[in-house]
Amino acid sequence: MRRSFYAAIPLLIMVSSLCGAQELPPVNYDESKVPAYELPDPLVALDGTRITTPALWFHKRRPEILELFTREMYGRAPGKPERMKFELLEQSDHALGGRALRRQVRIVFDTRHPEVAMEVLLYLPSHTPRPVPVFVGLNFRGNHTIHPDPAIRITKSWVRNDRRLGITNNQATPQTRGIAASRWPVEYILSRGYGLVTAYYGDIDPDFHDGFRNGVHGLYPNAGDKHGPEDWGSIAAWAWGLSRIVDYLETVPEIDRNRIAVIGHSRLGKTALWAGANDQRFSIVISNNSGCGGAALSRRRYGETVARINRSFPHWFCDNFKKYNENESALPFDQHMLIALIAPRPVYVASAVEDRWADPRGEFLSCLHAEPVYRLLGAGGLALNAMPPLNTPAFSRIGYHIRTGRHDVTLFDWAQYLTFADRYFKDENR
Repeated sequence: MRRSFYAAIPLLIMVSSLCGAQELPPVNYDESKVPAYELPDPLVALDGTRITTPALWFHKRRPEILELFTREMYGRAPGKPERMKFELLEQSDHALGGRALRRQVRIVFDTRHPEVAMEVLLYLPSHTPRPVPVFVGLNFRGNHTIHPDPAIRITKSWVRNDRRLGITNNQATPQTRGIAASRWPVEYILSRGYGLVTAYYGDIDPDFHDGFRNGVHGLYPNAGDKHGPEDWGSIAAWAWGLSRIVDYLETVPEIDRNRIAVIGHSRLGKTALWAGANDQRFSIVISNNSGCGGAALSRRRYGETVARINRSFPHWFCDNFKKYNENESALPFDQHMLIALIAPRPVYVASAVEDRWADPRGEFLSCLHAEPVYRLLGAGGLALNAMPPLNTPAFSRIGYHIRTGRHDVTLFDWAQYLTFADRYFKDENR
């Protein structure tokens, strides 16, 4: 089996950022070397007010935390565009041998600049009562890579070069059709009664640092030289794009707008969490191996750290976040508070035991320390006090599992996410 490009991220980070990496200490994978730290309390406001009621959470502390993450980490994104347009590109009521409805749609973010657009691929199960619940997630290499279906349009957007796959000049090729199918078990998802909606993240913002001039950044006045320390980075841009997908889905009568789950892996797991924190139309939020800047606690300095992620990917976060390079204790938040922003909606965090770069323990601890907010809101929380055994999922309001294997999305992961969704999209409504 071909080893995924994204499975080699830690090595590539070190190679691609030699100047920054030489200035950093060795990566820590020793639990005994995790520094002592104290986490900010999500239920204590900046003025010292103790948050004791849901009203105080929603009207005081939650907006305060959201503003801190916006200003100091992800950056300030614009709202819904005024000149957005949806264009149907292709539709079949008998896709995948009659098992699915397929629809391909272009979302033009601003009709004055139609060249900046995102293509959305949608599959709905043919024999499931309408409206159906859906999973929404961005993909890494183009919609055509998630399934060998020959009708899926090949992306014309920038893609990362890969000689092993014949990708040069940053252009996708037909040879890459279906190469990511293992991460997107379309038929299985459909068989469980769910639709799948995906778009290529590079349509929204190409994943390299050009000074915030390309992609959706270029549509707004703070692109390029005007980009300020609080302005949005790429993760905020990708999360913004996920919300634009929901704008479209709200126009599709076959989809249940009250049962939309957002899912993401790795950097797109960070994106899914930030999208879920900002947009409460996502009823379930799922983070797969999201690590630093996602579900993992920054203060642990285990695996990837704030300094390493900022120096390797300077475009992912706002410039203010760089103040915390090797200075995590000064952060006015940590990632458990990102998960708390999703409360009381269900959230699921998944780790892989070989993915030490993403700090599985730090991901679990974020779930654990977000629990007081969930309990304050009467939503239960995490049904665990310690990390569970491998491949043993916990389906509480804060779901969690750590599985065998490496940095990837597997059929095991999807089976848990679908069961988790059954619990909150189906069982609670019976």
